[in-house]
Amino acid sequence: MKRSTAPLVQTRLRIISAAANLFHKQGVRATQIGEISKAARVTRQQLYHHFRTKSDIVEEVVRAYLAEIKTGSSQLHHKLESWRDLERTFTAHIELLEEFKMRRGCPLGIIANELTEEDEAIREDLNLVFEALKQRIATFLRKEKSEARLVPSADEEQLAELCVAAMQGAMLLGKVRRNSRPVAGIFDDVSMHLGRYRVRS
Repeated sequence: MKRSTAPLVQTRLRIISAAANLFHKQGVRATQIGEISKAARVTRQQLYHHFRTKSDIVEEVVRAYLAEIKTGSSQLHHKLESWRDLERTFTAHIELLEEFKMRRGCPLGIIANELTEEDEAIREDLNLVFEALKQRIATFLRKEKSEARLVPSADEEQLAELCVAAMQGAMLLGKVRRNSRPVAGIFDDVSMHLGRYRVRS
């Protein structure tokens, strides 16, 4: 049984990966089904065997990002166990912008910016992703507070929300300005703000 399902799983993953790259490069609306099938090296018939519509593919792409975040295998969101790890998260966002010569922003932000009223399922999936991003940081901050490395008055949820908003906004600004310096400046300011709540030993 496993032998027969493995190629199907691989084909599905190839479609998701190809679609994610195209959505990141040119947006969801501009990406045609034919482009996805060509990039994934599958026929349209094979693609439609796995996905009925482009919206179904978008949902699966967002869910793939969510799975990466939850497992700590995301390119942008590694395991978060120290303040240095949080700084690495900020740096990874700058590196992604520079990798694509400032022409691409956050993959999730690009999908979110194209949402319409009909895209409720995708919106709900994106909400789960952003909530996972927030909780990832909030969990780290709660641990720091429990070990007396964060002041008792710190609101972990609010600080985590600030980090997520800063990451999204900074990547958009970097793409628009085609410059990573303002992005680094934003992350420096966020780190400085977070530093006010840290308890130095």
